[in-house]
Amino acid sequence: MIILGATPIGNLGDASGRLREALATVPVIAAEDTRTTRQLLRALGIEAQPQLVALHEHNEEAASPALVDRAREGDVLVLTDAGMPTVSDPGFRLVQAAVEAGVEVTCLPGPSAVLTALALSGLPTDRFAFDGFLPRKAGERDRMLAAIAREERTVVLFEAPHRLAESVEAIDRAMPGRRIAVARELTKRFEEVRRGTAAELLDWARAGVKGEIVIVVEGAAPVLADLDAAVEQVLRLKQGGMRLKDAAAEVAEATGHPRNALYQAALTNPPA
Repeated sequence: MIILGATPIGNLGDASGRLREALATVPVIAAEDTRTTRQLLRALGIEAQPQLVALHEHNEEAASPALVDRAREGDVLVLTDAGMPTVSDPGFRLVQAAVEAGVEVTCLPGPSAVLTALALSGLPTDRFAFDGFLPRKAGERDRMLAAIAREERTVVLFEAPHRLAESVEAIDRAMPGRRIAVARELTKRFEEVRRGTAAELLDWARAGVKGEIVIVVEGAAPVLADLDAAVEQVLRLKQGGMRLKDAAAEVAEATGHPRNALYQAALTNPPA
């Protein structure tokens, strides 16, 4: 079968017992970087010497058929440099080829930068989306952030440390006041999570940040499809004794409609 193995994202202690067993017994490992895999074997004290086959973004499509054939004869363990294969890493095309060929695929769960950053962010975790790396080109990045600004789920992103400051600044432009969390060096000695609005974190980002970076962005407040329904909510709160200004602010926060628009609409449309 094809076995997807989650590898430590920083702390070697996070290597699961199942991963260690697979490393010690599988005949073939498809590795994003064979040098990194050799280092992992040495660091974990694994003396086995499986055949290492390169499987990276540049050769995955071409290499997948042969690996699927190998998996018919014995297990093939798939490893990326850190974390879960297929998640913003090589492995998806191989899994797709295996599924189409009727070859079994299983997974050895383990470390994930996406889930670790999400859990530490302090932002809602009940609904979230992972959008991978932000585009390098400013125009493409801004278009992506404009779409994220409308997303109601928490969004998890990857970013390179040398682009963090410009990305945080772009987030501030696209969604001012939105809360974010920036996590770096997760599970490592210098793990750090900064929380606040993009504007509040911009000076820190500009000062220079090293390490692997994950950005978690708060989802947009849900917007009612019907503005009239939101205005009705404001009027009901006012009838209940709340000041109109406060009622408009509360409904604006709950629905995403602009506070001033709700206030003016309620002034001009008093209850019957």
